[in-house]
Amino acid sequence: MVQINGETRENYENLTVEEMVDREGLQKSRIAVEINGEIVSKQKYNDTVLHAGDVVEVVSFVGGG
Repeated sequence: MVQINGETRENYENLTVEEMVDREGLQKSRIAVEINGEIVSKQKYNDTVLHAGDVVEVVSFVGGG
């Protein structure tokens, strides 16, 4: 299992970050992803694979004024 923003997800192991973002319905241009305390650059979303036990934090950017 993989933990995303504090919630356990099953069947996310072996997904790339890109696939996880799609599955979660997130807009890649408006988020930052961190895995086990390390920020993943957007250029590496297709190459970075999630593994059992990973802790993922997804931060969304919100505009306003």
